[in-house]
Amino acid sequence: MKRILFLTATAVLALATVASAEIKVTGDAYVGVFDKYLWRGIDFSGSTPVAQGGMDLSANNFTLSYWTNTQLKTDEGYEGGDANETDITLNYALPVGELLTLNAGNIYYTFDGANDTNELYLAATLNTILAPTLKGYYDWDEFKDDRFYTLSIGHSLTFGKVTLTGGALAAYADGDASHEPWNAELSAKADIALTDQIKVTPSFLYSTPLANDAQAAIDTEMASGLTVTVTF
Repeated sequence: MKRILFLTATAVLALATVASAEIKVTGDAYVGVFDKYLWRGIDFSGSTPVAQGGMDLSANNFTLSYWTNTQLKTDEGYEGGDANETDITLNYALPVGELLTLNAGNIYYTFDGANDTNELYLAATLNTILAPTLKGYYDWDEFKDDRFYTLSIGHSLTFGKVTLTGGALAAYADGDASHEPWNAELSAKADIALTDQIKVTPSFLYSTPLANDAQAAIDTEMASGLTVTVTF
C-alpha cells in the first residue's frame, strides 16, 4: 500500500509539472527528524525518534498533500525503519471577503497493523490578529461515531531571514471514548531562510490533557524536531 501511495504521489507531481505551463502550480517538499510522534496528544512512537516527510502541491485554491511517518528506533511495539503511517489530504480554500477563509477537505489515513480510514474536516479562520481558527473533524469511515474539534490561535514575527511563530490550541473530543475537552497544546517554531527556496525549521510542541477521559488516555508530552523544506 505504501508503495502504491508513493507512486501515486510521484505521478501527481509529474502531471502537475506538465500542467504548470497552463495552470500555476506551487508546492514544497520537506523532511524532518523528531524525538517522538505526537498526534492529538497521543504518543504514537513510544517516545522514540521518528522521521517525517511529505510534499504539498497547490493550484486554484486546491492543495494535495502527501505525508509519512517512519519509526527510527526499535522499541516495544515499534519496529525501526517502518513507515507506519501515510496520509493523503485534499484541501480546498475558499476566501469569503477579506475577513474570513474557509477550508474543507478529506484526510485518508493508512496504517501498518490497523485499518485505513477517512476523515472529513471543515475550518473557519478569521484573517485578523492571532488568526483564530475553529476546525471540526468527522471520521466517516472506520470510526463513524468520532468527531474532534479544535480552536487555535497563532502569530508570527519576522526578523530578517528568521520568522518566529507561536501558537496555542484547545481540543474537544466527541466519540465513543470521550465527550469532553481533550487536550491543550502550545507550539513554537523558527523558520530560518537559507535561500529563497530552502528553509530550516526547529520546532517545539507541548501537549497536556484537559479532562478526566483525556487524563486516562494521554499524558503531558513534549516533542521537538528539525525540518528542512524546499519550495518550488
